[in-house]
Amino acid sequence: MRVIVDTNLLMLLYSCLSSAVISPFSSSCQLQGRFHLNGMHKAGDVILGGLFEIHFFAAFPELSFTSEPQQPTCHGFDVLGFTQAQTMAFTIDEINRNSNLLPNVTLGYSLYDNCNQLGIGFRAALSLASGQEEQITLYETCIGTPSVLGIVGDDSSTRSIAISNVLGLYRVPMVSHYSTCSCLSDRQKFPSFFRTIPSDAFQVRAMIQILKHFGWTWAGLLISDNDYGLHAARSFQSDLGPSGGGCLAYTEILPWSDNPSELRRIVDVIKKSTARVVIVFAHEGHMIDLMEEVVRQNVTGLQWMASEAWTAAAVLQTPHLMPYLGGTLGIAIRRGEIPGLRKFMLQIRPNPNHNNSYGNNMVNQFWEYIFKCRFAPPPAGWAEAGGALCTGQENLENVESEFLDTLNLRPEYNVYKAVYALAYALHEMLQCEPGRGPFIGNSCADLQAPEPWQLVYYLEKVNFTTSFGDQVAFDENGDVLPIYDIMNWQWLPDGRIKVQNVGEVKKSAFKGEELTLDEDKIFWNFESKEPPRSVCSESCPPGTRMARKKGEPECCFDCIPCSEGKINNKSDSMECTSCPEDFWSSPQRDHCVPKKIEFLSYHEPLGICLTATSLLGTFMCAVVLGIFIYHRKTPIVRANNSELSFQLLFSLKLCFLCSLLFIGRPRLWTCQLRHAAFGISFVLCVSCILVKTMVVLAVFKASKPGGEASLKWFGAVQQRGTVVVLTSVQAAICTAWLVSSSPAPYKNTKYHNDKIVYECVVGSTIGFAVLLGYIGLLAILSFLLAFLARNLPDNFNEAKLITFSMLIFCAVWVAFVPAYISSPGKYADAVEVFAILASSFGLLVALFGPKCYIILLRPERNTKKAIMGRDTTKS
Repeated sequence: MRVIVDTNLLMLLYSCLSSAVISPFSSSCQLQGRFHLNGMHKAGDVILGGLFEIHFFAAFPELSFTSEPQQPTCHGFDVLGFTQAQTMAFTIDEINRNSNLLPNVTLGYSLYDNCNQLGIGFRAALSLASGQEEQITLYETCIGTPSVLGIVGDDSSTRSIAISNVLGLYRVPMVSHYSTCSCLSDRQKFPSFFRTIPSDAFQVRAMIQILKHFGWTWAGLLISDNDYGLHAARSFQSDLGPSGGGCLAYTEILPWSDNPSELRRIVDVIKKSTARVVIVFAHEGHMIDLMEEVVRQNVTGLQWMASEAWTAAAVLQTPHLMPYLGGTLGIAIRRGEIPGLRKFMLQIRPNPNHNNSYGNNMVNQFWEYIFKCRFAPPPAGWAEAGGALCTGQENLENVESEFLDTLNLRPEYNVYKAVYALAYALHEMLQCEPGRGPFIGNSCADLQAPEPWQLVYYLEKVNFTTSFGDQVAFDENGDVLPIYDIMNWQWLPDGRIKVQNVGEVKKSAFKGEELTLDEDKIFWNFESKEPPRSVCSESCPPGTRMARKKGEPECCFDCIPCSEGKINNKSDSMECTSCPEDFWSSPQRDHCVPKKIEFLSYHEPLGICLTATSLLGTFMCAVVLGIFIYHRKTPIVRANNSELSFQLLFSLKLCFLCSLLFIGRPRLWTCQLRHAAFGISFVLCVSCILVKTMVVLAVFKASKPGGEASLKWFGAVQQRGTVVVLTSVQAAICTAWLVSSSPAPYKNTKYHNDKIVYECVVGSTIGFAVLLGYIGLLAILSFLLAFLARNLPDNFNEAKLITFSMLIFCAVWVAFVPAYISSPGKYADAVEVFAILASSFGLLVALFGPKCYIILLRPERNTKKAIMGRDTTKS
């Protein structure tokens, strides 16, 4: 926080401390010095003070310790400041004429010129608080009535901070119409400060809402080097990011004095930045210097945003600057209407007798400024230079001046509300009934000598509506319900310049902060006639997430595509969200789609081939069975127990059919049945082969001397019983497996992230291993027995065929184990089906192919003689 303090202020503070000398034997204070201040006064029962900027500049004389200090002189008349002072005078006059407000009480005023200087403003405030009486009588209680009960002003945040710091100690209420620094909302430091203008904190939030409305997330900020600008910068830095309004590309402090090199550097920063929006929180004086450099470097294509301090600055609204400032969006104090003010202004008349005094000479100075004349006696050389003398009879209506522009009242409207706030507070204080008051002991204020701190209490409770329809009430920080107009600088086709109201931003107790914009009325100073784009990084589309660039503000980011399985269906999102378990991300990563379902289907080529092969094997078994039934009387069918051959063909048929259970979407019953059917079918098949092998061995053993007894253990009943027992063991294994840990369908997502592989988990690996192991045990036993019988007589011997078929069977299932383990998803089922079909075809072809060949193609060999003859010869 920067506060300008000059040597005159130090003298002022010294004067305040030593201005009254109190003798221990006296009962009065003697005024040791007087501040000669430019002001206007009106007597009344209650006096309200006012501090206004009537002049722009002040000249301080050099300090001298040998003579009486000289008073500063003010120059550079400010018509707007004088208009605000006259507005206060009019408002008090209007209140005095209102019989319903402060009846029987006449308000007066003391208005002082602060000359836009902290020291002079401070002197004026102390004069209002302590008075200018030559002698003050002290009572035993050391209590006195202040000169004024409340002050309207000041119009500068820096001066208000300094003045309120002192007056707040004595709870003298100040109601400012133009001090916007957010720091003044601190009730601990400024307990008696109020204002009828929104704080900069709200103005900053209003600008952030405009940025958000147009999607401007990348902006530059220029501020003045005082409380007004520095606090605004802090508010921007703290509020912009969390509100989602964007980031500041740069923050630069504008120099106070003419500093070409610094201005050149700042404009270079603006020109090199990618931010197309420039926010300026400064006064019009700063903007004049800045725009000279902007014009010199011809920096165009920018969207300017103005704070309320320069939104209405006519000095910047020129054809020379409009190519650069055209289309500016600015925050402006709420416009209001004050009926009767223009008429009051036109009744102002100067008093030549006050020209050389420090009394009511503001009107005279205004008159000289407006009519370019001087009251007698004029300055030396004035008449010789052709200057006119003021008569006091000049007509204000004949002069074009913003003084009479009562249709565009902004700070004046705030003055109007401030005076009424003090008046309503005073009215409520005077309406207090003894015994029902808000103070200690339910007391009321002393109506003969009211205290400022008592008025502060009633100011906090003020709530009224102006004739223009605006509600006035103060919150716990002394801030009024905020409302701003949004203005647009328009360069019309005919060359005229117009500042158009295009919306408003306000805060209400129920709806919060609201932005209203009429975009059709906005003039954009760009070829496209559309709002510009001002972003550090383009918006990240759905399907991507934002990743901040290292070392850059959060508005500068890269757009990273969402990883597989994650999606983002919003723009500018920081995170991607994972899809549910049964869903996967779309190729665009902007929505989740159901995962593809994979299983060995009847509709895909692989499933169709395996199904066709299974049915082909079943058909071949049926054909062979038909051939054997048709030729069941022939020796080759009857040889070696034709019943076992029929059982073997039936079991092979079951083996072919059980492969169909592995095709199609796995369900609980198919998962349970497929392995049980597979295990039992193959055990039935291998059992038949094993019994056939054992019968071959028994027959040849019986053909030898003394071996007839061996055949009684291999009769038809024993053969059937052996097959049933061996098959029953497998059935028991399957039953135990299904009961203990049954196979079940399972949605496997491990193989493919974007697919759900439906498969049957075996449940118990041990059960599955025992099932396969039992089949393998019987197959190996059959192979060994057949291998031992391979050298028996050929025509009678089936052992070679069994050996070859068991060799094929074992080879297929040995190869199945590693292939099954390494095959994912549906291919594991395909491998198992292939193993079933391959081994089944191997058994069918190896065992029944030669016999069918003889039956169908070599019937001459299908005789008992042909089968037995060779063996007889050998014998």
